[in-house]
Order: sequence, then structure tokens, then C-alpha cells
Amino acid sequence: MAFTPRTLLALLFFMAVAIEFSHGAVYKVGDSAGWTTIGNVDYKQWGATKNFDIGDVIRFEYNAQFHNVMRVTHGMYKTCNTSAPMATYTTGNDSITIKTRGHHFFFCGVPGHCQAGQKVDINVLNSSALAPTPAAPTSPAVPSVEAPGPSPNNAPSLKPSMALLHKLGFAVFAITACAFV
Repeated sequence: MAFTPRTLLALLFFMAVAIEFSHGAVYKVGDSAGWTTIGNVDYKQWGATKNFDIGDVIRFEYNAQFHNVMRVTHGMYKTCNTSAPMATYTTGNDSITIKTRGHHFFFCGVPGHCQAGQKVDINVLNSSALAPTPAAPTSPAVPSVEAPGPSPNNAPSLKPSMALLHKLGFAVFAITACAFV
């Protein structure tokens, strides 16, 4: 079976697009409960059981009449300080793409909600195959926003969608090589 160069180019283009769009996983904060104070969702436990990576999308789904999402520093997270958030989201369906390693702190800024446990630490660990992200120099008055996490001793693994795409890429390469022989 022979492919024309145009067909092969189109096939490689679509594979590249598929790889780009499948790079990150999507995590709904709180799973089926969503972002809420109802039902005693343990967001600390929720965040600790996930393996977040750069490119993953964190989705906050909530009733915008009763909640919001604030991205804050570690110090603000610990004390539920809403005075100067790094970002505030209010749509009720907020998707945030993780772009850096380290801790990403979020809480609800409605009075009493953070204190009731509506806060989450999204920790993107360093990979042993990558150099650690250097911490930005800080002064005592400005707390560090994203401290790098510990580096695991095991090699990074591919997410299932990426492993499948790598296998598909090898199959296309093999077919392409056979077509030109």
C-alpha cells in the first residue's frame, strides 16, 4: 500500500495536532461534588491523590451565586487571606491550565468558605528527568508563590493517552518507511 507524499504529510499533521491536544489531563476539582462547601469534600485529600503535570487542566465547577475561586500565595492559603489574590475566577465553570511545577494554591473567597475547608493545593511534582524549577528570589515581605516540589526517584511515566499516541506515531512511521521502500 503506497501513500502519496500529500497524504503522508496530512496524516503527520493530524497526528501532531492530536498529540498537542492530548497533552494534559483534565481534573474536576472535588470530582462529582465539584467546588462546594456542601457534603464535606476533603479537598486536601483530593489534591493529594492526584498526579498533576504541566499542561493538565484544573476545572472548578460551582454555583457562581455562592462561590468563586481565588489563586493565592502559600501564606494567604494558610491563613485564608482574601486581601490580594493573584487571580479571581467567578464564572462557575473555570478551567485553569497548569503551566509550572510546584504548588498552586486556590480557595473560595466567600467569607467562611476557606475556613470551612474549601481550599485546594495543586502540587505539580518535579520529574527526575527534568532539572528542578529554580525558586524565584523573594524578600521576607513577598512570599514565594510557587515552590518546587520534591523530585521523585523513579522515571516519569506517560499518561495513557500519550502512550497510545506514541505507539500510533511508531505505526505511522513504520507504514511510511514501508511505503517508500
